[in-house]
Amino acid sequence: MSFAQSKWGWMNGEIILWENATTHVSAHGLHYGTGVFEGVRCYETPNGPAVFRLDAHLDRLYASAESCGMLIPFNAGELAEAICQVVRRNDFRDCYIRPLCYYGSGVLGLNPRACPVEVAVLAWPWETYLGAEGLEQGVSITISPWRKFHSSMMPTKAKACGQYINSVLALRDALDRGYAEALLLDADGHLAEGSGENLFLVRGNQVITNDECHSILPGITRDSVLRIARDLGFEVEVRTLSVAELLAAEEAFFTGTAAEVTPISEVCRRSGSRFFLCRLVTSGLFATRCVDERLVPGLQCSPRDSNPITNW
Repeated sequence: MSFAQSKWGWMNGEIILWENATTHVSAHGLHYGTGVFEGVRCYETPNGPAVFRLDAHLDRLYASAESCGMLIPFNAGELAEAICQVVRRNDFRDCYIRPLCYYGSGVLGLNPRACPVEVAVLAWPWETYLGAEGLEQGVSITISPWRKFHSSMMPTKAKACGQYINSVLALRDALDRGYAEALLLDADGHLAEGSGENLFLVRGNQVITNDECHSILPGITRDSVLRIARDLGFEVEVRTLSVAELLAAEEAFFTGTAAEVTPISEVCRRSGSRFFLCRLVTSGLFATRCVDERLVPGLQCSPRDSNPITNW
């Protein structure tokens, strides 16, 4: 991942140069993690760049802010346009987009209400999170010693900044032990999710995943995969998942905006997972985002041709 090609961003209503997208070190969000964000993909399609399920991502952003008591000072339409502006201005055809809302500088007591809510949009080219090799050959994972926090501790359905220290610790431990990714358990010892991905298991004609009862962040890609699996004729089951079921599964894979659909090839040094359904789902996701909006509604094209950079 590199920011070298990113020349423009958007901050508090204005397109700005990348190097000017800064904040003060006294910002409340920097000290206490008081912010919310989204991760969104823009893909090249036959009709030009298209932002994948933008409405769903913005709905989750505003829901995350509400759960944290934050009022975003721009409406969803304004943020959607800001995202398209950043993609167009950087002349990106395929990129990752990061809308971010956080409490800025005002006070440094725990209550952030006297701090302004700052809003920014960044974008950069970013291949799949777990690597192109991971997409093809699968990734090795380990059960993390760190547990995913319970919804009684922090809002698990919110994509909030500070709580990602949980994921950072889990991933760092996995990497230090020679694995590509961590799988966290919930407070009761059931499977939760990866450091930044939802989990699916396959057994026969069944596609099985868990839900927010098990401390997961319900993903946009997860929802897309559930729809595609049903359309492909698989039986979809959403319920509690155990470590034993993972080890016995015929197939397992991660889903997420950054990771896309990545197969799991090895769990705690035990290998042998096949990738059959993962390949089918990936094909369906590619077809959906590039051609057909019926399976996954909300594909939004950046109107490059109708609003070229030279006319700004």
